[in-house]
Amino acid sequence: MGKIAITSLGNSHDSKFDLRFGRAEWFCVIDSETCEKQFIENNNSNAPNGAGIKAAELMATLGVKRVISGDFGPKAKDLLERLKIQMVIIKDDGLKIGELIRKMDLD
Repeated sequence: MGKIAITSLGNSHDSKFDLRFGRAEWFCVIDSETCEKQFIENNNSNAPNGAGIKAAELMATLGVKRVISGDFGPKAKDLLERLKIQMVIIKDDGLKIGELIRKMDLD
């Protein structure tokens, strides 16, 4: 499968899931083969514009094949589709990253 990114409000398993893609504060990146997890800060979360495109470019740079978030803007969605990165939408902002990892069977 490769790498999977989950949008997060913080940099730990206890952090809440972030429904925003381009403006997510952090990305939890999981290697599905080794189960290695790392948190990457989204340096573009406060950009005046283009945050979604920059986040999509970051996903490609990191080798991510699937992104889990609550919403994707139209420009980010177009770029992720062109990059062949699968988008999974989950609308539950009450989930913590650790819970989501377990539900997706990624640990």
